[in-house]
Amino acid sequence: MLAADSEQQSKGSIEDHKLTLLEEELTVGKEAVETGRLRVSKQTHTREASIDENLLSEHADIERVPVGRQVFEMPLIRQEGDTTIVPIVEEVLHTERRLFLKEEIKITRRRTTEKFHDRVTLRYQEAVITRVQSATEPVDAASTKEIETPDPRE
Repeated sequence: MLAADSEQQSKGSIEDHKLTLLEEELTVGKEAVETGRLRVSKQTHTREASIDENLLSEHADIERVPVGRQVFEMPLIRQEGDTTIVPIVEEVLHTERRLFLKEEIKITRRRTTEKFHDRVTLRYQEAVITRVQSATEPVDAASTKEIETPDPRE
């Protein structure tokens, strides 16, 4: 009987004791905190640059060629190679009207190329970024230095 009593007592003690469990909860949030400020400005600079290019120019040579012959209809403007020929006619009174080719004007195109060299001034910009102390940031001599963008000519 002792064994039964001890077994019953041990069952009773397990039932009489309760184990309380605890649980922790975590809440995560975000908050914007100013850690510093930057000031960005642009500076425009100039630099010299060389220009080496071929320049194409075109001019016309005008040549008047007296013809002095009779034609029976108005001649058309025509092209012979680089030369455009413009016929000039006049009416001459004879006992009858005749078309008389007085002269032709020959216009010849000539193209020349010459080497052109000049120095010009070009502008370029660079960004200058300056770190500005925020209200929450302690004063630090290293944090107020300027940061410059690299020179585009290099």
